[in-house]
Amino acid sequence: MSEFMMFSLVPLGVAVIISMTCALLGNFLVLRRQSLIGDAISHVALPGIVVSFLLTGVLASSAMMLGAGVSALVTVGMIELIRRLGRVEASAAMGVVFTSLFAFGVLLLEWHGASGVHLDVEHALYGNLESLIWFEGTGPAALLDPVALADLPPQLGRAAWVGLLVVAMLVVLRRHLVLGSFDPEFAASVNARPALVDLLLVTLVAIAAIAAFEAVGSIIVIAMFICPAAAARLMTNRLGRQIAWSQLFAVLSAVLGYLVAGHGPGWLGHDLSVSAAGMIASVAGLILLAACLAGPRRRRTGAAVT
Repeated sequence: MSEFMMFSLVPLGVAVIISMTCALLGNFLVLRRQSLIGDAISHVALPGIVVSFLLTGVLASSAMMLGAGVSALVTVGMIELIRRLGRVEASAAMGVVFTSLFAFGVLLLEWHGASGVHLDVEHALYGNLESLIWFEGTGPAALLDPVALADLPPQLGRAAWVGLLVVAMLVVLRRHLVLGSFDPEFAASVNARPALVDLLLVTLVAIAAIAAFEAVGSIIVIAMFICPAAAARLMTNRLGRQIAWSQLFAVLSAVLGYLVAGHGPGWLGHDLSVSAAGMIASVAGLILLAACLAGPRRRRTGAAVT
């Protein structure tokens, strides 16, 4: 028990919270056909991280998250600008922006001789789930010990606050989000401000993605924005049920992925473990594949809202 609390409780908790948060937002991204916005934000975090490193000279978590956040907000603005001025689809605008900014980040690394610091891999792809050790978590009593709780890795608190923020904002904006997702023209006609709601939704996606970078990396972020929501869409045509299915799939992906990453190779006779982030994303993909093959709505079309 003490070993689980020290080495696995916090990583598993962070993975579950981030997965559920991303899946919650992913429902509306899938409905709006904007699933790749999470991928775009994950890619364009690199130039922000590089700039923060070049300005500060260290890979501090606060500076890294601030730089990535500014970069994500710039991305959102550029996508909207290209989409409106160029009159192109959102997916085309996203493709142009995130590839260009990711390439710019790589060039910054090369020009300033910092390419030996593996910022893109260490901090944007894999995260550091396995290193979130709670040294004071020596037993169940630590859950009620203020001193032990103060030693919790800060990533857990950040993930929890972002999750609560996302839930609160979606509750407040639920009517506007539903209208804008299914009928933007009607939403505009009843003054539901679909353009502003779109911007707020993408901003929430950016906040969730940036908060997840240090702990879980963009592998989980990209997978969880798409896979649970897409799988849930194949299970029902009711939005309320879809959200519930997506949350279930997100929790299953996080728990099963973390468990298999740590113990799966041992079950096969290998004395090693694999990346928790990669395995969680893989399990999410397998769940989506199962929904594609056996989901009740795999051959149906249409939409309904409850």
